[in-house]
Amino acid sequence: MRRTTSPVSLVLLGIGTFLLVLAAMLAWYVEPRAQRTPIDTDVTTVFTGRGSYFDAKKVETVDETNLTITRKVRGDVADSEDSGRAIWDVSTSVDTDDTLPASDTHDSFLWTVERWVTDRKTNAPVHCCGETPRFEGEAYLKFPFNVEQRAYRWWDSTLGGTVELAFKDTKKVQGHEGYLFTGEVKAVKTGTRQVPGVLVGQKERGQVLAEEWYANTGIELVADRKTGRILYASIKPKKTLRAPGATTDEGEVVLLGSSTGIAFTKETQKKQVELAKADNRKLRLVGVTAPAGAGGLGLLLAVAGSVLVFRGRPEDTTVVPAAAPTPESVTP
Repeated sequence: MRRTTSPVSLVLLGIGTFLLVLAAMLAWYVEPRAQRTPIDTDVTTVFTGRGSYFDAKKVETVDETNLTITRKVRGDVADSEDSGRAIWDVSTSVDTDDTLPASDTHDSFLWTVERWVTDRKTNAPVHCCGETPRFEGEAYLKFPFNVEQRAYRWWDSTLGGTVELAFKDTKKVQGHEGYLFTGEVKAVKTGTRQVPGVLVGQKERGQVLAEEWYANTGIELVADRKTGRILYASIKPKKTLRAPGATTDEGEVVLLGSSTGIAFTKETQKKQVELAKADNRKLRLVGVTAPAGAGGLGLLLAVAGSVLVFRGRPEDTTVVPAAAPTPESVTP
């Protein structure tokens, strides 16, 4: 008795094989390519804290006041699609209570506009497409995907250079765990500014070329491990004017801005965590859930189809005896 292959077994085997291949593609091909910096981002982050600033109208430093930093990041979708890069336009305003709300940045104490261009896969800077300023490093508005427990070079726009951030520990933000990185900027000269001599203790001189100095004594960033999204940020910046040739901040110095700690608001932390969780769910779907489901079902169907193919379907091969000739059929 011979056995034949059932069409059902072949169908099961074919579907099972397809699902196994699909699972492998999702895990090893699709998921890594899903880790791309978004180009349609539209996110606002807000820092608040207490500090000092130089009031140009009063010509004096105002101490211990509320400071608010508002950063708006919008992706330039059209240019990003044309270039294949992630192009983000960034507006940052610094406000006091007198200049809030920050909706009208022209009233802000300080307002800057930047254009960031990065490689969507590696997060490395790409010097094209109207980028300004020209920046370097590995971490900026976000960290690369799959953050590691190592030091990263973070771009500080006020410094105009990179700062090494060391991995410190894991830290939870709004219940979501990320990696904590810390660093500091020791006092460094960042430029010069022509000001009345009286501002820096040189009353006998009309105008002097004062020196701008910058320091940041406490940088803390918490990044989501999978996506690199920054969940929490805290800084302690200090920017001063020194008389020409001064070696320290002691003496006649105009404080341009200083804070003992300015950080993401609770609302910003919550929003950043929500966005990180949503991104993680998407990556987990194509990288873990879908491959596991497709792989498990594919294996089950492939095994079932193989068993049916091996067992086959019995085919009746019994030879039927030929009928005996009748007398009428015999030729004389």
